[in-house]
Amino acid sequence: MKRLRAWLLLLPLLAAPCVQAGQACTEHALEPESLRKAFGLALKTREALDQSGAEVVLLARVGQDLSKWGLRYTHLGYVWRDSPDGRWTVLHELNQCGSATSALYAEGLANFHADDLFRWEGLILVPPPELQQRLAAAFRSGAYMTMHDARYNMLAYPFDAHYQNSNQWAIEVLADAEGGPFTGRPEAQRWLRQAGYQPTTLKIDAATRLGARMFRANVAFDDQPFDRRMAGQIDTVTVESVYTWLARYTPAARRTLVRL
Repeated sequence: MKRLRAWLLLLPLLAAPCVQAGQACTEHALEPESLRKAFGLALKTREALDQSGAEVVLLARVGQDLSKWGLRYTHLGYVWRDSPDGRWTVLHELNQCGSATSALYAEGLANFHADDLFRWEGLILVPPPELQQRLAAAFRSGAYMTMHDARYNMLAYPFDAHYQNSNQWAIEVLADAEGGPFTGRPEAQRWLRQAGYQPTTLKIDAATRLGARMFRANVAFDDQPFDRRMAGQIDTVTVESVYTWLARYTPAARRTLVRL
């Protein structure tokens, strides 16, 4: 009976099938140890969220090793307390199986962490209450979906609306909630530039760019400014750039690290 109660407590942490962000889909069952860690990290995350008193937070995970680029976190989503009984739902954009398209997903915390993580940790950022309220209103009304563009590019340029990556969707939703409502993504991007958002610049040489463009459907460079692209300077939205900007824009934002 105790085991049954434990699994019933875990059920709210699951809400939708897992779709890997920026990776090819594979048909394999999650290893028992990985499943145990995913549930364990989900429970610790939920405890931290309950203790935060927040209604909406941003949550980052470490899906792969990006240390050679000077980055730690790979993917960003929102976690929303979407019901009076305290259920937490993750809202985020995911690349569909390494293709050039994406979709929006609402799922549980365990699904968010059950994605072949490189490190079993998450970084929570709690915005000020006023911004949380505006984000929650966008989630309730569905307005957050207007900032989604299915044309996916892992390295999308932050100030061009031709493509979008997952972290870019998250910051554009935030811009729409804070500075909008906007009629489209270009307005959100202009607002972000005026609000001082600065993307991460990755140094990617011509040979690497050519290989990525030829063999990865979810990578493109044609939206990058020509001069910077030729110099190997690729600007894109990363978790670190979002968190750094938000800490400047709203100094009251709080960070909490959760790890196994």
